[in-house]
Order: sequence, then structure tokens, then C-alpha cells
Amino acid sequence: MKKTEKAFLLSVLVFPGTGHVLLKRYVAGCSLIIIALAASYFVIYGLINQALEIADKIKSGETSPNLSVILELLSNQSASAEDQSINISMVVLLVAWLVGVVDSYRVGWYQNKAANVKS
Repeated sequence: MKKTEKAFLLSVLVFPGTGHVLLKRYVAGCSLIIIALAASYFVIYGLINQALEIADKIKSGETSPNLSVILELLSNQSASAEDQSINISMVVLLVAWLVGVVDSYRVGWYQNKAANVKS
């Protein structure tokens, strides 16, 4: 398997930036990893907070533990500022992942092309 394919698969299946690390593009790889980790943190933190708020409402007896009621609570929370930060973090994570995949393939392709010219 060529380095291009390995880098592409690492970026797609493991985490953004891992393909760059394989290709010895450490600055770009670490930058993508840090951005993706930060975005993942904000997504997970926001989702856990939403789940805890709903669990507190169920514990206090404000709402019943019914699936339709919980789904209604989730849809009502969608206008909050916290939900907007979750959406922005999801977009940042998706963009970092796409940039990692496309750029690792591009860098690997150029490295393979340069290796073929030298041979």
C-alpha cells in the first residue's frame, strides 16, 4: 500500500491530522489534531450538559421520562446559545476532517510523484 493511501485512510478512519503525521508534515498534522480535539471537546461538553439538564428535569418531576417529551425538550433547546456553539463546533470538526483528508491525499500524491521521478 502506498503512503498516499495509508495517509488517506488514517485521515478518514482515525482522526484528522494523523495522515499528515505519517507523511512527516508534523506542523499541519498537529494543528489539525489540536483543532479537531478542541472542537470535539466542545461538542461533547455541550451534549453532556444538555443531557444533564434533561436528567435533572426528570429527577425533579418537571417532566415525565417519556421519549416524546424528551424529544420535545431537545427540540426546544435548539435555539439556545449552547446549542449554537455545539453546531459551530460540529462544523469546525467536519471542516478539519475534510481538510485533513483532502490535504493528506494531496501531499501524499505529490510525495509519491516526487519519489517516482527520482527512481
